[in-house]
Amino acid sequence: MRWIFRTSARSGGGDHDRGLLRLGQCLPFAVLLIGLAIELSPLHTIYTGPLLTGMPAVAALTVGPLGTLSAAVGALAVSVISATLHHSWGDEQVYGNLLGLVVVAVACVTISNVMRTRRQQELDRIRRVSKAAQDALLRPVSPRLGPLRAASIYLAAESGAQIGGDLYEAVQTRFGVRMIVGDVRGKGLPAVRAAAAVLGAFRETVHYERDLAEVVNHCAAAMQRERAAADHDEEYRMECFASALVGQVANGSVVQLVNRGHPAPLMLHQGTVRALGPRAPTPPLGLEDLMTGPPTPTESYTFGPGDRLLLYTDGVAEARNGSGDFFPLPEAMESVHAATPQQFLEELHRRLICHTADSLVDDVAMILIDRFSEGADERGPVAHPGRALDHSR
Repeated sequence: MRWIFRTSARSGGGDHDRGLLRLGQCLPFAVLLIGLAIELSPLHTIYTGPLLTGMPAVAALTVGPLGTLSAAVGALAVSVISATLHHSWGDEQVYGNLLGLVVVAVACVTISNVMRTRRQQELDRIRRVSKAAQDALLRPVSPRLGPLRAASIYLAAESGAQIGGDLYEAVQTRFGVRMIVGDVRGKGLPAVRAAAAVLGAFRETVHYERDLAEVVNHCAAAMQRERAAADHDEEYRMECFASALVGQVANGSVVQLVNRGHPAPLMLHQGTVRALGPRAPTPPLGLEDLMTGPPTPTESYTFGPGDRLLLYTDGVAEARNGSGDFFPLPEAMESVHAATPQQFLEELHRRLICHTADSLVDDVAMILIDRFSEGADERGPVAHPGRALDHSR
């Protein structure tokens, strides 16, 4: 398991906040340029000393110790240029202005450094709490599950965050290896509560429910209970749902899948990727009222030695570059040549970050499994002429 910290290119209110921050960062240096322009123009009779003295204090609010020092140096340079051009060095007001500027600069740089240290300490505490919460919610996937090798990766889009609405699990049971990947709508603590409800139901039922569809039904019931418990928040209750994909690999070369509104998993077979999409789309967990057809079917596909199966959240497939192009996940999978599932996911992660210029807008969770025959070389996949069974029960 790997936890990735990153900043993100958020939209909406986030863009507005970043615009205001950049404006605040540029303000003290823009004022310094205005002061310099005044001193070099016929308007030099206007006294700019108090204006320049206050710029280190303004910079300390937005640009940190180094930026504050730069603003102080800039203000000092403008003051020196003004005194030199206008032959004011004998004026006591010039020396008083310079002394005030130095005192304000030293104080502001010191305060800015203290504030930065405290913010970093607070961020470190938040990260430790987030890490503990994430470890309690999402356990690392074992690298070996019966006849399968497995790996997982989680990429947090929020700066300094490690927890969100993405969920995943893979466990070995008496019915075979069972796994889930899901994505709860929304962010923050409400999404975490919903993800915990779904994961709790999955972890409890996978060990005693033989029918995979029944496992999904328990997860759906848990989501419905979560919605009902949030009746005091009408907006959250109406929008509380989660896409989910539940899979099972039992004895034999077959993988069974139940898909509830989730992106179709991708199967890599002999260098070619294809999506294992459901025949009949069904709504996500928590939106059972929208179901008009029969219960969600369990679909089966061949999954033999050498095949690799990727389960992922929409943060992968919907990741865009600066031109608005989606991340070409199938092509990326076909071009990755890695021996182990963990190496495979790490290479996918590297390509995803390159595609988005390290600016994901949504959390990412991925689980990769592959199968090898007993006695085969476990360092890499083995060629296998698998085919889709293409039937449901």
